[in-house]
Amino acid sequence: MTSKPQPRRQPVDDPLRFLGRVANKLNTEWLRATYPFAAIGRRVSIAPSCDISRHGAQYVSLGEEIYLAPNVWLNIVLDSGPLRPKLVLGNGSKIGRRSTISAKNYIELEADVLLAPHVFIMDHNHEYSDPDLPIHAQGVSEGGRIVIGRNSWLGYGSVICCGKGELTLGRNSVVGANSVVTRSFPAFSVIAGNPARLIKTYDPTLGQWARANETAPDLQLASMIHTQGR
Repeated sequence: MTSKPQPRRQPVDDPLRFLGRVANKLNTEWLRATYPFAAIGRRVSIAPSCDISRHGAQYVSLGEEIYLAPNVWLNIVLDSGPLRPKLVLGNGSKIGRRSTISAKNYIELEADVLLAPHVFIMDHNHEYSDPDLPIHAQGVSEGGRIVIGRNSWLGYGSVICCGKGELTLGRNSVVGANSVVTRSFPAFSVIAGNPARLIKTYDPTLGQWARANETAPDLQLASMIHTQGR
């Protein structure tokens, strides 16, 4: 007589992880009470190891249900300009471990943007125009603006950098791991590479993601985006 196989017991989560959640909660409430954020919504979780300067916080706007994983760095380039948000994280955005966002002018992540670990987003660069001066003594470049559309996913190690003008990734875009993005792409794009190029786009007539026609003009993509956005 053979015995029936016993159902496999699900492993229990390490109870010490509870301490980490408590630490996140305490740190978040401390920051909420003592840092002058431009805005900070409900159900925000900020790990204690995150690097956010108190003075820079006044230029940071955090929506609701934001998650900042351990060792995230939110850097603000301080200047004498008007006091306005330079970094805006929309509702539901999740920032992966060891990611860096450095804002001089304006960086916005719209709602539900997801960042893998080690993502780097910067709207400026180090100035290096004078070869007779150390680069660290030349300040930063004028830079531009970056907007990441809602429900986009930036893969591990990806870099989004805007040296001038405006860089926009449309909604529901996916950036492949270790890609370097220095120009705009339309909504519903899968992009990858260094420099990043369009790999796939969403075809509403087929109801699926399809390989992009690399010879097709951007106007065709814009038409498809307009149809999908209705």
